[in-house]
Amino acid sequence: MEHLSKILNTRTTVPDGTKDLPKSGSASRGVGISLDGLQFKYPNGRHVLKGVSLEIEPGQSVAFVGPSGSGKSTLLRLILRTYDTSDGFVQLNSTPVKELKQASVREVTAVVPQDTVLFNGSIFDNIQYGKPGASREAVVAAAEAAQLHAAIQRMPAGYDTVVGERGLKLSGGEKQRVAIARAFLRNPELLVCDEATSALDSGTERGIMASLRELSRGRTSLFVAHRLSTVRHCDRIFVMEKGVVVEEGSHDTLMEKGGLYSRMWAMQQWDRDADKKKGADGDGSGSESGSGNGGGAVAAGALN
Repeated sequence: MEHLSKILNTRTTVPDGTKDLPKSGSASRGVGISLDGLQFKYPNGRHVLKGVSLEIEPGQSVAFVGPSGSGKSTLLRLILRTYDTSDGFVQLNSTPVKELKQASVREVTAVVPQDTVLFNGSIFDNIQYGKPGASREAVVAAAEAAQLHAAIQRMPAGYDTVVGERGLKLSGGEKQRVAIARAFLRNPELLVCDEATSALDSGTERGIMASLRELSRGRTSLFVAHRLSTVRHCDRIFVMEKGVVVEEGSHDTLMEKGGLYSRMWAMQQWDRDADKKKGADGDGSGSESGSGNGGGAVAAGALN
């Protein structure tokens, strides 16, 4: 409790703004994002971003890909202003993010993370956590949109089923669908997916991505991913390397360029084909299971 009190009493180094996030003024629902000369250094001196400039129109789906350490996740944190930039600026709907109230930005944002945080309560309460106070009808509608409702109906107590500490009774796919249901419940204008499927097997990943594509429709969506197959549907893909954007365009455009993106794609396709061959040889390495099943998943395999 002393540690918790110390954390709660710690003052933020990111001062809050005074303005509410204005509407984009666009016919499309979503948040317009502008980055100009964005640079960022961590306190240890590591220079992560080295002059990133780009424009994202309201309603666009955009992906950031590239090798580990290229600055993809840091870019998301600066857009949501969990850090302040070292140089350059971020604008949301033509307003500098430093001038905006953080609460007004978070109110229109939903995040689907790599590791979904669940608490030892009912699955209803875990979904409602996305929007505390939401009605049961809204929670059920969100679960249906996330393709989780049928699996919940097969659980021992339906929506009142207790998921266990950190959701240990749920499979990896079910945990991610809880995160997606929370996002549907929030009905955001800005959707952020940071490696949302990286811990899942390829079969479960396909189902999760179908739900994410449905969720991203008609709103500004930002995806960070290592698996390029999960972001090939995006309107624009920014390829990052060593803190700068080295390529941008649609999947087809980037493949035609024959640059870093196409090399990464070819390498991942080769790895996937190699895994399939190992599985066909009968050594078992090609068999994948949902992350987090732990042998005790509720309605095991229901989402896989």
